Amino acid sequence: MNLLRRMKWRRKVLAIAVAALLTMAVMRALSDDPEIALVIGEPWEAMRLRSSAAIDPAFPGYSWFNTPKSDARLRFIDDQFGFLTPLARFFTVSFDRDGLVRSLRMSPQIEPLLLDDTLKVVLDLQAQWRHGGWIPIRVGDDPPFADTPEWRARLRDVNKGGTSTWQAGNQYQVMLVVNRFRDDKRPTEERYLIKLQVARPWVNP
Repeated sequence: MNLLRRMKWRRKVLAIAVAALLTMAVMRALSDDPEIALVIGEPWEAMRLRSSAAIDPAFPGYSWFNTPKSDARLRFIDDQFGFLTPLARFFTVSFDRDGLVRSLRMSPQIEPLLLDDTLKVVLDLQAQWRHGGWIPIRVGDDPPFADTPEWRARLRDVNKGGTSTWQAGNQYQVMLVVNRFRDDKRPTEERYLIKLQVARPWVNP
């Protein structure tokens, strides 16, 4: 009897150890992903030094943009309003004539996604914004995304898609857009493209 109890106890300890190792591996993988870590309005070089993804210097005296040299996730830095995106293949960060970070546009995915995966990304971003105190705006025309039959039908319609805009106090706005996307690699599948824009407020609530 004692032997049986010891064997059960050892199995439990082993299961806990395996779960802990898997969790650590996932966290390590996420932390190892290249990222652009930025603050809107900060000097471009401060963003470059903080980020683990390589990106070229700004052009002095010009308003333009650069792109990371690899897939990268966004770490938007703010004590209250910060958030983190999945890895992105399309990712541009713009700067102004003074060499300050002005805005960014990205697609927080590395390939067109199936609808279930698209909704997971979109709903996770919205959950981060809600938790940080972002407020959805213009909800009469563009309500926040939700996993409902109505939203799924709207996103499947190639002529509709969806948009949701959020605001962080008077400091930032994000615009999230989802559309059906024809993926030539998978022409028979329903795939979707997510677009995300972050900047100082540019539309009226």
